[in-house]
Amino acid sequence: MFLKTPIENLPATSNITIRKFKLLNIKTYWDLLNYFPFRYENYSLVSAIEKVQEGEIVSIKGYVAEVKQHIVKSGLRIQKFILQDHTGEIELNWYNQPYLLTIIKKGIKLSVAGQVKRFGQKLVMNPTEYEVGNCLIHTGRIVPIYPEKKGLSSRTIREKIFYILSQLLKNSKLEINNNQIDILPEEIRNNNNLIDEITAYYNIHFPQNYELAKKARNRLSFNELFLYQLNAALTRQEWDKEIVGYQFIVDENNKFLLQKFVNNLPFKLTSAQKRVWSEILEDLQRQKPMNRLLQGDVGSGKTVIAALACYFAYLNGFQSLIMAPTEILAFQHYKTITKLFNNYPVKIGIHTSSKKITNKDSTITDFDIVLGTHALIQQKISFERVALVVIDEQHRFGVSQRAMLKKKGINPHLLTMTATPIPRTVALTLYGELDISRIDEMPKGRLPIKTFIVPKAKRNNCYQWVKKQILNHNIQAFIICPLIDQSNTETMKSVKAATKEYQFLKEKIFTDFSLGLLHGKMKAKEKERIMNEFKNKKYHLLVTTPVVEVGIDIENATIMIIEGAQRFGLAQLHQLRGRVGRGDKQSYCFLFTDSQNSEVIERLEFFAKTNDGNLLAERDLQLRGPGNIYGTQQHGEIELKIASLSNFALIEKTKKAVKYFIDHYNLEEFKNLKQRIEEYKLSQISKD
Repeated sequence: MFLKTPIENLPATSNITIRKFKLLNIKTYWDLLNYFPFRYENYSLVSAIEKVQEGEIVSIKGYVAEVKQHIVKSGLRIQKFILQDHTGEIELNWYNQPYLLTIIKKGIKLSVAGQVKRFGQKLVMNPTEYEVGNCLIHTGRIVPIYPEKKGLSSRTIREKIFYILSQLLKNSKLEINNNQIDILPEEIRNNNNLIDEITAYYNIHFPQNYELAKKARNRLSFNELFLYQLNAALTRQEWDKEIVGYQFIVDENNKFLLQKFVNNLPFKLTSAQKRVWSEILEDLQRQKPMNRLLQGDVGSGKTVIAALACYFAYLNGFQSLIMAPTEILAFQHYKTITKLFNNYPVKIGIHTSSKKITNKDSTITDFDIVLGTHALIQQKISFERVALVVIDEQHRFGVSQRAMLKKKGINPHLLTMTATPIPRTVALTLYGELDISRIDEMPKGRLPIKTFIVPKAKRNNCYQWVKKQILNHNIQAFIICPLIDQSNTETMKSVKAATKEYQFLKEKIFTDFSLGLLHGKMKAKEKERIMNEFKNKKYHLLVTTPVVEVGIDIENATIMIIEGAQRFGLAQLHQLRGRVGRGDKQSYCFLFTDSQNSEVIERLEFFAKTNDGNLLAERDLQLRGPGNIYGTQQHGEIELKIASLSNFALIEKTKKAVKYFIDHYNLEEFKNLKQRIEEYKLSQISKD
């Protein structure tokens, strides 16, 4: 219960600091304990003053013998202190920190840490850390350095975490009964050479040595991956017990009509599409609800597979829902599905926050396929016979909010689709409860997009080439402006940057061409209007930010310019590049970058010669880590705090440990583990 204490209870902590913690989603002592350092400073070498050496990083202790402030001609204020111990004295200097004069008084006991430097004939120190009294938190040890976000310093975070850990260790029960509170059985800990959990938490924050810091990180990483995978395994067990509300039947007539639908398509299905459809069709005939993730690059043909599944539901007399994360995508799917069923008696409707099928709390019976946003399940409408739900680009949604879907249909089949390239290791770890299908083949006749890196010196040449392409071939182009902030959300600052670029291109570069501007701060209707105008060739070029869903099919758009390409991950670049190349014309992607960093150029060169989204995602995982493999549309779904999805060996270990736990233990006997699993599920639901 102690770790559930609200952070408002932290002693000697201002309301401002509390608010800053909450901005980081730190609401309890437990949350704070799980805010991990990203590196350490080694101040564990404690030396007598007479033995310190120039260049040495060291901690020294003593008494303050002298306090004064020196102001130089430039106005710079230097706070000078003389620190003495039984062996000698040393001068300490701080710059423009006059508040220290109210903290560090003559005669007090002081410990400082930093690098010893030579100034003239004497050795001095400009301390990086200090503390008054006997309690050593910031000096005399290996000191944790934390991500300093929202104006919180490492020093403040360190002090608050030290308080929580010291209180935790004061409780004798916790010290004696680590085995009782540890979420892992002792057998699994021993088999995987893991230290106990409390020891791990103490040593991740205040390690006694680097070896223990390494063991702590390994143990807590194991915890995180174990929880992810155990939750997936338990979820799958629960789903395996479910029975669908509506049973699909494949009789000879249905088989004939399905094949007729496939034969009448204006294109031939690829072998990958046929394989995936076979897997889905098999799922739909079972009594157990389907829970499948369908992954395929932009333009690989996922929507037609969804349409086939919806048609099969229709032939059985059932309804289907297709949900998209944005209205633009919902309307795009609506147009695509309507076109596919143009000569069929299938009734298709759309329901979003701006375009409603009904404004009343009513049951919708008039439509066989209903497309929309999450308004489909969040608002007070119901459906009579929903047997299939298709969700686009919301992987976690399918896991954590099935309860809401059950209200619309009785245990419907669930198909989740994504164009985000997901490395296989990530998919197996985070989506272990889902069956996974991949469309790993593009439709025949689709030309690979030619990709080029354009340095600053050649930018104007590129603009001239684009102008000629537009004039000679009557094509259109996208120009993507990067987010200029570190977050994945579009701010007014980012919008201003895109607007500024739009004005520059309109007034200085493409003066004889028509340009459109699209960004995330526009209202849904305005976005839709601009996209439709672009599709209807009102604009030659569309300037946009990457957070806007531009996944609409515009076959005439064959050029993609990505400004500040170095700011994007490979998977994000691939997502953006996929907006062109939708027709049979040759398409091009130009990566604009001012960077001359060899690693950046090497990464972009790899992207330029690779069209396989999964290969790019795997490389992204190696280069950038798990937090960045998704584009902005996914809003950081992978929120591992300490584990790494590129640590394949640990992923494999935790997977085996989960299987062993399920085969040999009962979760009910591990109250702390059960509670941790339940809290994890709640956090996923609230996040969505």
